[in-house]
Amino acid sequence: MVDEFLNQDEIDALLSGTPGSDGGTGGSSLAQDDFSVLNEVTGIVANAASNVIGMLAGRDVTTNIGEQAELPQNTVGGKIAGSKVFSYSLSLSGLDSAPARLVTTESGALALADLMMGGDAKELPAEANDLYLSAAQEGLSQLVGSVLTNLSGIMGGARLSADSTSSSLDETDSWRPFPDEAEDAPVWTGRVDLTVDGVEPFSLSIVMPSANAADLAARVREAMTPEEPAPAAAAPQAAAPRPQAPAAAARPAQPVSLPPRPQSPPVDVRPVEFAQLGGSEFAGSPGNIDLIVDIPVRITVELGRTRKTIGEVLALGPGSVVELNKMAGEPVDVLVNGKLIARGEVVVIDESFGIRVTEVVSKAERIRSMGV
Repeated sequence: MVDEFLNQDEIDALLSGTPGSDGGTGGSSLAQDDFSVLNEVTGIVANAASNVIGMLAGRDVTTNIGEQAELPQNTVGGKIAGSKVFSYSLSLSGLDSAPARLVTTESGALALADLMMGGDAKELPAEANDLYLSAAQEGLSQLVGSVLTNLSGIMGGARLSADSTSSSLDETDSWRPFPDEAEDAPVWTGRVDLTVDGVEPFSLSIVMPSANAADLAARVREAMTPEEPAPAAAAPQAAAPRPQAPAAAARPAQPVSLPPRPQSPPVDVRPVEFAQLGGSEFAGSPGNIDLIVDIPVRITVELGRTRKTIGEVLALGPGSVVELNKMAGEPVDVLVNGKLIARGEVVVIDESFGIRVTEVVSKAERIRSMGV
């Protein structure tokens, strides 16, 4: 009979797997099915990182899905290399405001920021300043937007957005992803290793409290599970046929005569004839063009255009010179509501600038450009 009772060690082992009242837990609260679904979520993060960072940097980006685990939040910092950790904080609207973090090293944040500003991530500052931190936050913000868009598609169009976003650079030893939770509160982490062409590899981790991660996995699993068709209603049982009186004599079947089908009138079929195109006037212009001649439009004179990187734009200041794609002496473009209608040269009228029109596009092109 004594063997049927649990000893103290066995009782402690059972209790260690039960969540405590203080928000901490000694065991895992994520099932194996949850880890499988969350691994797919990490794959979405990896795909978004490859697309967004590759687009921003204009380089090839290779991603690998690293280790995922559930562990106490006060041990997450020890898994991150380097003395400082850069974290992007957000809450997920549409998932009960679940908190989440995107985490990387200080060197990873510097590389991402430099690529955002048009650099090559080779000559990085020794420490991250406000400019680099803002650029890194903007890069992760675009990555999160791509992740939520893809996740929303998997979850059947659920409305997902990032709220209460912020970023911080903290000492690795003292950093906790969720300071409001208990020190040993369980969190789920999934890591993505990134290799950008010509840049030192770095990692990006997603961190969520285990309870919120389990809820996310359940919602994704529910959205991806096809609904079973409702069972068909049982067919009503046919009523028993009524007995009929015996017929006096079988009658022969009578032929049925149908009325004659009316004949369709003959159809006139001939090839289509198009009007001849020609002349300088626009054949498609409406005859009542005078009805809209009083509508005001916006006229813009464009001196020229150029393309700059974000880093070059941020570096502009008083005295900076921006070179345009127009040569000196070339006519400038005259646009009406953004549509080219003429070209001309800049003149001065009293104390104001003006344009002397030197070339006008055809009337047909002008009408087409105005969408008439």
